Amino acid sequence: MSTPINIAVLVPCHNEALSIRAVVEDFRAALPGATVYVYDNNSTDDTLRIAADAGAVIRQERRQGKGHVVRRMFADIEADVYVLVDGDDTYDASVAPEMVRRVVERNCDMVNCAREAVADEAFRRGHRFGNWMLTFLVSQIFGRQNNDMLSGYKALSRRMVKSFPVKSEGFEIETELLVHSLELGLPIDEISAPYRERGAGSHSKLNTYRDGLRILRLISHLIREERPLPFFSAIAGLLLAAALVLGVPVFIEFERTGLVPRLPTAVLATGLVLSGFLSLTIGLVLDGVARGRRENKLLAYLTQPAPRRE
Repeated sequence: MSTPINIAVLVPCHNEALSIRAVVEDFRAALPGATVYVYDNNSTDDTLRIAADAGAVIRQERRQGKGHVVRRMFADIEADVYVLVDGDDTYDASVAPEMVRRVVERNCDMVNCAREAVADEAFRRGHRFGNWMLTFLVSQIFGRQNNDMLSGYKALSRRMVKSFPVKSEGFEIETELLVHSLELGLPIDEISAPYRERGAGSHSKLNTYRDGLRILRLISHLIREERPLPFFSAIAGLLLAAALVLGVPVFIEFERTGLVPRLPTAVLATGLVLSGFLSLTIGLVLDGVARGRRENKLLAYLTQPAPRRE
C-alpha cells in the first residue's frame, strides 16, 4: 500500500487460556503492523495474563455475551480495517492478509471466511447442518452472498463497523452482521480456509439448541423489522385463508336457506377478515418506516471514509 493501513484484530474471549497465546502470536505474525485487542468477557482463568504476555492490548466487557463484547469493540477501537476472530485457535491466521487486501483493494465492507473443517470434530455434524439451514433461510429472505453465515472470522471496513447498530447479545451477532450488509446492499466477499478443532481441554461455549433458537428468534425479528410487508402480508394471508375455510360453509347455508344457524362461526370469520386487513395495513405502514430507517443507516454509512487504496 502507498499509505499504511491501520488494522485492528479484535478477539472476544471467555476462558480461552489454553488457546489465546497462539491466536495473538499467529495474528501478530500474519499482520505485523496490526494491533491485536483481546476483549475479556468475565474469564475466570488466566486468559487476560496470557494474552498480555503474548503482546495483545487488553480490554474488558462485563456484560456477558459475544454481542455485548462486539458492540463494545466496535465503539472503542479506531481503525481502517477490522479483523474479527474468535479466541479458540480454530481459524487460520495466514489468510488474514488476503482478507484485508480484499477489503482495501476491492472496497469490500465485509470479507467472510467460510470454514473448511479439517476433522470431523472441528465442525460437528449437528453444527454443520444447523449452519447450513440458517444460512439457507437467510439467503432465501435477504439474498445469498455467503456460504457460512455463522463463521466468527471476518474482515470489516471502518464504514461498516461505525455504521452498524449492534442489537445482539450473544452468538447471533454473526447473523446480524450479514443481514445488515445484505439489507444495505454493501459489497461482500468470501474466502475459504481450514477450520481446526479445538485443542485438548478447550471447550466450545456454543450451545447447539439454545443458541440455534436464539438465532432463529433473531432472524424472525429481523424479518419483521427489515421486511415488514412480506411478514405481515403472510400473516394476513393465513388469517384470510382461515376466514374462508370457516365462512364459506356459513355463506352457502345462508344462500340456501336465508338463515345463519352458526352465528359464532360467522362472527369469527368476520373477525378474521378484519384482522387480516389490519395486518396488511400494519405491514404497509411499517414498510415505510423500514425504508426510512434503511436510508438513515445508509447515510451513517456514507459519512465514513472508504479504506485507503493504492
